Amino acid sequence: MIELNHIDLVQGAARLGFAGDTLNTSIYLSRLGCDVSYITNLGTDAFSTQMLHRFKAEGINCGLIGQHETCLPGVYAIETDHCGERSFHYWREASAARTLFSGIGANLADLSGFDVIYLSGITLAILPPAVRAALIATAGELKGAGKQVVFDTNYRPRLWPDDATARASFDAMWAATSVALPSYDDEERLYPGLSPLQIVDRIAGFGPQEVVLKNGACGPMIRFQGKTVETAMAPAARVVDTSGAGDSFNAGYLAARFRGEVPMQAAQAGHRLASAVICHHGAVIAREAMPAI
Repeated sequence: MIELNHIDLVQGAARLGFAGDTLNTSIYLSRLGCDVSYITNLGTDAFSTQMLHRFKAEGINCGLIGQHETCLPGVYAIETDHCGERSFHYWREASAARTLFSGIGANLADLSGFDVIYLSGITLAILPPAVRAALIATAGELKGAGKQVVFDTNYRPRLWPDDATARASFDAMWAATSVALPSYDDEERLYPGLSPLQIVDRIAGFGPQEVVLKNGACGPMIRFQGKTVETAMAPAARVVDTSGAGDSFNAGYLAARFRGEVPMQAAQAGHRLASAVICHHGAVIAREAMPAI
């Protein structure tokens, strides 16, 4: 999506970037040395062309990105409060990404060519119901075939017709997931009153081998090999904009796990990256601001 951040409504100014939850994670994974392909649909407009140039400059394989003749990328604006906590404003009802797996660009069979498939609740939310169901079924088949399927809810209520549809879709997806990377805030919205441990137990009951519940400054709770561990992480030096915090944590965590590090070490790596990201405006920070993880 086209991102508007560092907005000054008085001066009529904003910084333009390109971002989106799965894209943010893909960029950080690529910067951390992972071989990444990104699957989406864009338009044929100048913004879409520039997006492709940016993705390729980040080392991302764009061979499966489709280009829709009449649709454009979505747009979102980031509004931050005095504590750096962000809220989003979206314009994406007719975005090209909503046509994914619908005859333009990649098809679901293409997913079998990868060892790890990463997607989010936003991925599911923007797709038509039949395509969403087919994607979840495909993910389950890939998990059964030994692929790693990684899922982060990234729950955005406005993208769903109702909470019940989101709950049913996420629960079906958890059953198709190998590594679960939910956030406490998202789960608490859908299941009010559950403790972090109850949330982890609930998701683990669907079958993911690994559950990492992100919980902001409290540090993640990790369920791995039947054991649940609470963590305590050092707070970020400052908070300017929390956009991309969870996405960057996911990238740092996964990159460390791919290197063979244990979940606790991987969580520390994810926390270091997220702590650096929230010190800057926008979801994707400059390369030179990347911490050593």
